[in-house]
Amino acid sequence: MSACYLSVVIPAYNEERRLPETLDTVCAYLATQAYPWEIVVADDGSDDATAVIVARAGQKDERVKLLPLPHRGKGWAVKNGMLAARGEYRFLCDADLSMPIDLLERLLPNGAPSPDIVIGSREALGARRIGEPRRRWLMGRIFNAMTRALATPGIADTQCGFKVFRAAAAETLFGLQTLDGFAFDAEILFLARRRGFSVAEVGIDWHYRPESKVRPIRDGWRTLRDLIIIRYRSLAGRYQR
Repeated sequence: MSACYLSVVIPAYNEERRLPETLDTVCAYLATQAYPWEIVVADDGSDDATAVIVARAGQKDERVKLLPLPHRGKGWAVKNGMLAARGEYRFLCDADLSMPIDLLERLLPNGAPSPDIVIGSREALGARRIGEPRRRWLMGRIFNAMTRALATPGIADTQCGFKVFRAAAAETLFGLQTLDGFAFDAEILFLARRRGFSVAEVGIDWHYRPESKVRPIRDGWRTLRDLIIIRYRSLAGRYQR
């Protein structure tokens, strides 16, 4: 086993309200595990107390680390967090913790060979959506249909914020990532297919959080724009490194 088995990468922008509970919950869960771990909070230029909260958590446990960044978007924060992480496996975890942390074990290998990327899916067998408004569900289906058509055919849920990457996949794919916004997931999975990395989806329980920062109409148009950009950059040879 490497010096660090699991890195939990949490992108954060102005998360002073949700982050304390999330860090407490994740740390408490990881403390019960036998493997070495770390938490990397990639702070996307927050102008609230996010950095202070993470720094205080790091004083209590040095395995909690703050990665301060200038503000550029969630994709930017995830990219830098994944590349700064040291784990053999790197778990992307949204700050709202809408997936119960104990379901992480579904995404990690259990002794058998595992895929390079495992997606915590709201659409796979056994998944449950809890408390999600009908309007939000419908917008999610539209996002997924656009993404499958333009970038990731066969993947049912690219946008769920809980994914595990093997180190080699993370270092290759996030090194190629060009998008800083919400469509970074689609770009990463598009590149994974092109580079021959294996991808699997595992059903999870997903709890709707009313404080979500996703704005369906605004982010829907931005996602469509970015999906077109992915196709253009691929045709233009931008991903050939």
